[in-house]
Amino acid sequence: MSSDLEVLFRGIYSENFFLSFSKGDLTDYLKSRNWFQEEELIDRIEKAGESNMNCVLRVVTNQRSFIIKQARPWVEKYPHIDAPVERNAVETRYIELMQEDIELKTQTPELIGSDPVNFILMINDLGGETYSFLYDHDRRLIREDCKSMMAYISRLHHLKTIDFPENNAMRVLNHEHIFHFPFIRDNGFDLANIQLGLEEVSLIYKRNKVLKQKIEALGKLYLGEGRTLIHGDYYPGSWLNTESGFKVIDPEFSHIGHPEFDLGIMIAHLLMTGHAEEILPAMSRYSGEQKVENELIAGFAGTEILRRLLGVAQLPLKLSLENKKALLDQASDWILSGKIGNE
Repeated sequence: MSSDLEVLFRGIYSENFFLSFSKGDLTDYLKSRNWFQEEELIDRIEKAGESNMNCVLRVVTNQRSFIIKQARPWVEKYPHIDAPVERNAVETRYIELMQEDIELKTQTPELIGSDPVNFILMINDLGGETYSFLYDHDRRLIREDCKSMMAYISRLHHLKTIDFPENNAMRVLNHEHIFHFPFIRDNGFDLANIQLGLEEVSLIYKRNKVLKQKIEALGKLYLGEGRTLIHGDYYPGSWLNTESGFKVIDPEFSHIGHPEFDLGIMIAHLLMTGHAEEILPAMSRYSGEQKVENELIAGFAGTEILRRLLGVAQLPLKLSLENKKALLDQASDWILSGKIGNE
């Protein structure tokens, strides 16, 4: 993080603790919260993966390893984008709910401590790596992974939840970068810097009025009243591959929403990582209590593909322009037809 952003953070929250790689400062902070065990010493502090939203550190001590993360008033990966610090409270509540479910708690980090004043969470270290390695197309999912992904989201959508934050500010942020910004013709984001020819290809979709109307309608639905708790960002960056199996992290976009959104996001990333053959079997395994509409799943999935290829939140996809054009066409067809494959 740049010194300018540190100054900004301290300026906005002058009395708050600023998470950093300083062993001394972090030790003092953890002791002040009674989050440190007797005679515990920090061996090392390291970045815990490629978090998009938050500052996330892995702390290894002479007794254990844990994760500490802080929500700052911007997106950690894209500091020019403002983000609500209230996402910390949303994640806290989500983890608390998961611990009340006999199955979901085994696939979710355990909450060790929460400091809402400093927007900090402390959770146990599940180890492993996120499934972001799938974007390289060098490694593939095994069938058990796919079953676990669907089992988790099915179970989540079964939960009876009435006490959960609305998370409106995060939904507005997400809405802008999924349903709006990528489809503005002159949005200032030059896709030529991502891949030569991609800007010209993008105009096909940015000029398609019917397609954009469909996406706008999906965006309004996303912002509207939902009917079940959803993860809100159910993609490979939120899935952990660990020695003890499949886990799920980073629920800061969670809210009472539409189960089709989680399903659509998951299916979009199955396609983009080269797992098209797993999509229909995955859909057939869904057993959420809420009845889902395939047209909405197709719409959300298609929109996610479009925004990932044309928007700010780019993925480390190693694809040719022709491959991306094929994905964009497939995504558009899903949105316009309301169907995935020959379902």
